[in-house]
Amino acid sequence: MMAINLQKGQRVDLTKGNPGLSKIMVGLGWDPVQNSGGGGGFFGSLFGGGGSQANVDCDASVIMLGANDKLGSNKDVIYFGNLKSNDGSVQHSGDNLTGDGDGDDEQVWIDLSRVPANIQKLVFVVNIYDCVKRKQHFGMIRNAFIRVVNPSNNQELIHYNLTDNYSGLTCLVTGEIYRNGNDWKFAAIGSGTNAASLSEVVRSYS
Repeated sequence: MMAINLQKGQRVDLTKGNPGLSKIMVGLGWDPVQNSGGGGGFFGSLFGGGGSQANVDCDASVIMLGANDKLGSNKDVIYFGNLKSNDGSVQHSGDNLTGDGDGDDEQVWIDLSRVPANIQKLVFVVNIYDCVKRKQHFGMIRNAFIRVVNPSNNQELIHYNLTDNYSGLTCLVTGEIYRNGNDWKFAAIGSGTNAASLSEVVRSYS
């Protein structure tokens, strides 16, 4: 079975057509725009290269929302400073993986069966660390994507490439996984904002 490639705004069943699926891996990836030629692979210009331009450090996070898309507690924000939800249902792989092999730069492991009943939605956000001081934005990043994988057989279920022009924007809401009755669905969001930090994004849900 091929992964479902989504366009912005599309919504698709995640668990309904995959009975028994509860553990998923959500991979997020991006490439720096190469200013000077040459290779360097995924992180060529993030970690390598000289010049005065600071590395573009993208961070993925998950915001766990309750009713009415409201955040109950800052502990429900899973990111490099809080790698695991209190209930253990959401676990972040940590900051800046190498992206070897399948190209994920950061990964989030989720056990949908353990997500507390009061949590209605998981929002996947990528923001640029220290973007204001470094004068950085998502015009410096390309090939951003979010994908959902069944880790039991490594089958990619959903893939969404963020293809809009995000130049000047500093935060991307890439996608959402949300309850629909007893099932879970995935929505391809792909909206950008000028939030200067993750805390600013979080405040918008409070």
